[in-house]
Amino acid sequence: MASVKGPGEATDYEVAKRLTLQGSKLRIAIVHARWNTTIVSALVNGAKKQLLASGVQEENIVVQDVPGSYELPFAVQRVYEASKTQASLAPTTATSAVTDLLSSASLTDLTSPAPTAGSEQRPPHSSLSTPAKPLRTPFDALIAIGVLIKGETMHFEYIADATSQALMKVQIGLGVPVVFGLLTVLTEEQGKARAGLLGSHCHGEDWGKAAVELAAKKTAWAGGTFL
Repeated sequence: MASVKGPGEATDYEVAKRLTLQGSKLRIAIVHARWNTTIVSALVNGAKKQLLASGVQEENIVVQDVPGSYELPFAVQRVYEASKTQASLAPTTATSAVTDLLSSASLTDLTSPAPTAGSEQRPPHSSLSTPAKPLRTPFDALIAIGVLIKGETMHFEYIADATSQALMKVQIGLGVPVVFGLLTVLTEEQGKARAGLLGSHCHGEDWGKAAVELAAKKTAWAGGTFL
């Protein structure tokens, strides 16, 4: 029997299309724990894969790691604050435009002598592709990823509850979407299954898709628009 668990698709095709198109304008962070690395790595890869599929540019996906899941709330908060610091230090649009113009190789074409008859003409430098510059804006959304596996003591329960509550508080406090990517499983097999390591669906992909949707809707809602 097919499972009914999992998020449904956007109810409107045009809305789904707009969300994908807006992905190219987003900057998203993935903050993950290193405990249970095999499972965590698969989840991180799944999230990143979906972010790219949703239009987010590779250079606008920042991945940071911390020792364990308990450190995730603090790390998410500080990583977001770091992105705000980057934004405050970034050059203004006008300054960037002047810098780009002055550093453009196309200026060479303006000062180069005209080709003489019979000489080889080279294509203008402007035809060369330049790598996209990463955004220096505050993160539009963050994904917190960790894996907790039940052991013989109450450690599992304490960490799961404290981390879950703290991530929610960070999200509300920052006013920025923090996607909950904390797996709390009873066995390693359950974790592997949810990370797509047993031929099953990788939950990390759901988290990547959720981050793009929430980031786009947050921006729309801030402008008084509903998607």
